Amino acid sequence: MTALGYIRVSKEDKAKDGISLDVQKSKIEAYCELKDLDLIEIFADAGISAKNLKRPGVQKVLRLARKKKIDAVVVYRLDRIFRSTVDALETTKSFDKWGVSFHSIEETLDTQSAMGRFFFTLTAALAEMERRIIGERTKAALSYKRKKNEKTGGDVPFGYDLAPGGLLIKNTDEQKVIRWIRRLNKSRYSLRQICRELEKAGYKTKRGNQKWHPQTVSYILKRGG
Repeated sequence: MTALGYIRVSKEDKAKDGISLDVQKSKIEAYCELKDLDLIEIFADAGISAKNLKRPGVQKVLRLARKKKIDAVVVYRLDRIFRSTVDALETTKSFDKWGVSFHSIEETLDTQSAMGRFFFTLTAALAEMERRIIGERTKAALSYKRKKNEKTGGDVPFGYDLAPGGLLIKNTDEQKVIRWIRRLNKSRYSLRQICRELEKAGYKTKRGNQKWHPQTVSYILKRGG
C-alpha cells in the first residue's frame, strides 16, 4: 500500500516550542515502516495555522487522494491536519469514497475498520471540544485581567502606560484622544475618516507614528477606555 505523509507547524506552535516538522517526519517514517506502508512523499505546511483546509500541503494530499494515486494518508496527530470535526468527517468521508485510509499516529487511529472509524469520529469531536474550552478559558482570563487593568500580552494599549508590577495606568492625554475617537464614531464617522481627523489634529499613535490605520482605531473602540 502506498502512503502520503502530512506534517504541519503553526507560528503559535513554534512560539510554544511545539512538535517540530522533523519530529513529525521521523514518526511518520517509523509508523509506515512498522505498518508496511510504502511512504512515497511527505507534504509539509510550515508556519501555517489549521483554520481551514486551504493549505498548499493539504491540497496536494487531497489532489493525489482524489486521483486514487495513494492508498493511505498518515499524520502524526489529528490537529496537524484538521481544525474542526466537520472538516475531519467530511474529508475522511471523501477518503473512504476514494479508497484511501486515514491514519493518525498519536491517537492510534486507522479508518480502515468500522471500529477505527468510530473512534476517529469520537476523537475528532473531543479534540474540537477541548480547543473550544481552552479558548473560552483564555477569553475569560484575559477579560478578568483587563478589568483589573493588568497587561494581557503584546504592546501596551493606547490610552495606558505600564506601571511596575505589570499594572496599566491611564495616560491622561491619550484618554482624551480615545474620548474624541468615540465621539467621532457616534457621529457616524468611518474608521478612515477618524484616521484623517486624528492626523489633521497632529495626534500620534502609541508608537509615535503620525499615520493612523483603521485597524488601530477599530481596536481602540473595541477595547474601551
